[in-house]
Amino acid sequence: MSEERPDRGPPSERRSPVGKPVVRGDAAVTGERARDAVQFDPDDPESLAEAAETVRRFADEVVGEDNVYMLRGAAACAALVRGEGSYKAAAERAGGDASVSFIRKWARVHDLPQAVRRHVAMGHIAPTAAKHIARVAGDARFQLAWATIDNDLTVRQVRTIASQVGDGASVEEALASQGVTLGELTLRLPPEIYRELRREAAYEGVSAGEIVADALTEYLD
Repeated sequence: MSEERPDRGPPSERRSPVGKPVVRGDAAVTGERARDAVQFDPDDPESLAEAAETVRRFADEVVGEDNVYMLRGAAACAALVRGEGSYKAAAERAGGDASVSFIRKWARVHDLPQAVRRHVAMGHIAPTAAKHIARVAGDARFQLAWATIDNDLTVRQVRTIASQVGDGASVEEALASQGVTLGELTLRLPPEIYRELRREAAYEGVSAGEIVADALTEYLD
């Protein structure tokens, strides 16, 4: 069974070992760069030293939106925290511009579930937006991530929504404040399926969305 399809719904936290390049090492996602994926082992002194150096360079040189590079930096942050035992100790070990706040934010990105990290690696979600998605917990992470993709939300919008959720608003309310309806998705269907979907909805007296939802519920179960 895959990481994202356990018996009781998708996990909102990472399940694979800290520092393991599950996404970065997948050629289907990162292409030829998968060969260069580095695993950071928080229990291995040499690997931990490499993680510390990677975090320092990452903090000193973060530029642009090189998604794979930034996921590598996030992995190094998470491994360094695990190996050193705290954000403060990790920041002290890394040095340079690697502050406690910086390391905490990127370590949380590494802890996002694989389904979300795959979209970050493929460029569908900006790493800087992923930092804000990682601020929310539970199912809200998935809901905000998918809404970000489906509505081309900007980093500023994602940050605003995450802040509102942190202040107690529901994801639905926070998305609505940005003009986004939670669960609204545009689908492109083969003409014959589209024709039959509309015809069945008319006969049943329900919306096409209800039929799609019922079909997907049965499929996902």
